[in-house]
Amino acid sequence: MSSDSPSSLAPSPKKRRLWIWAVGLALIAAGGWYASQRGAAPEGEANPNGKGKSASGRPGGPGGRGDRPTPVSLATVGTADIRVQVPAIGSVVPRNQVVVRTRVDGPLLEVAFTEGQAVAAGAVLARIDPEPFKAALAQAQGQLARDAALLKNAQLDLERYQGLLAQDSIAKQQVDTQAALVRQYQGTVQADEAAVKSAALQLSYTTIRAPIAGRAGLRAVDPGNIVKASDAAGLVTIAQLSPITAVFAVPEDRLPAILQRLRARQPLAVEAWDRDLKTRLAEGRLLAVDSLIDSATGTVKLKAEYANRDGSLFPNQFVNVRLLLDTLRGVVAVPTAAVQQGAKGSYVYRLGADGTVAAVPVKLGPADGPLAAVEEGLAAGDRVVVDGLDKLKDGAKVEAIDPKAVDAPGRESKRGGGGRPGH
Repeated sequence: MSSDSPSSLAPSPKKRRLWIWAVGLALIAAGGWYASQRGAAPEGEANPNGKGKSASGRPGGPGGRGDRPTPVSLATVGTADIRVQVPAIGSVVPRNQVVVRTRVDGPLLEVAFTEGQAVAAGAVLARIDPEPFKAALAQAQGQLARDAALLKNAQLDLERYQGLLAQDSIAKQQVDTQAALVRQYQGTVQADEAAVKSAALQLSYTTIRAPIAGRAGLRAVDPGNIVKASDAAGLVTIAQLSPITAVFAVPEDRLPAILQRLRARQPLAVEAWDRDLKTRLAEGRLLAVDSLIDSATGTVKLKAEYANRDGSLFPNQFVNVRLLLDTLRGVVAVPTAAVQQGAKGSYVYRLGADGTVAAVPVKLGPADGPLAAVEEGLAAGDRVVVDGLDKLKDGAKVEAIDPKAVDAPGRESKRGGGGRPGH
């Protein structure tokens, strides 16, 4: 019988585990090699021109940018009229504002205006019970009539005494006494006449009229209440809305140029815009400059006036103010969308003749909406990048595209690559 029994020929458990590990590692290595060979295209497919590029057309394998131009939008630098504006934040203030109060005390019989309506100067607003004031006027008139009669009688007596004195029939002292009495009555009559005028004036105050034209606010008291001249709230507030003003503050370094224009009697236009700077509410003129500079803020207050015939401005309304200080005629202007900020200041990407862009430093002047004046760095006719700036660097090759066609169907497939430019 042979000594090599089945049990003695079988490998030990330790050797079996080693074989399993060896086979597994060999399979993993073979799979990795196969995957790498399958992902790499033949050289002829990767670059039909034989320049050693990958199937995506990018040197250095997948992910390379290559020489494909970056799509950008361009604009041509030209000349324009640039307005030099001083921006500010302002508040609308009525040209005139009056708190209407009664000048006499008494029961309020009637309110003759509608809240919020426009009222004319002199229009009746309210009436107070006039009866007590009519009685006072009648009393003053009666006193005047009595004293006027006494004066008349004294004057007649004086004339008789003077005639008797001429005949040497009366003492001169008696004539002098009568003359003094006449003068006394004359003073009394003058006081009575003033009392009548005062009583008539008090009676007129029972009819309350609008002192200015404007918009009536909400009434502060209802009919039937006793109103007094000392009431702080008054009856109603009237604000003049046309014309109307706006008060705003500008930096003190702008003051010399503003005063120079005012001294030359050159009107300064002032625009009022809404809170979002989307709608121009009104255009007016600079009316006045404050007499003091606020030392805490380094600003000076200005006041502008607007016709406001359409009522677009309202008292205490917040407005963005634009003071037109000057207009630069025919200066080189660049779109503000093209301007970038770097460590050395403002710059733009200018297109060169070879289709590449260069970062050009620029010195900018005032900005007016979408344009900014260029003092140095660009000339009329230069083409600058206004869109696609985030993909650029100095010396990058670009292609001009229509911004409206960026999202057109099939655009990416026409450029090829299937991915975003630059990735």
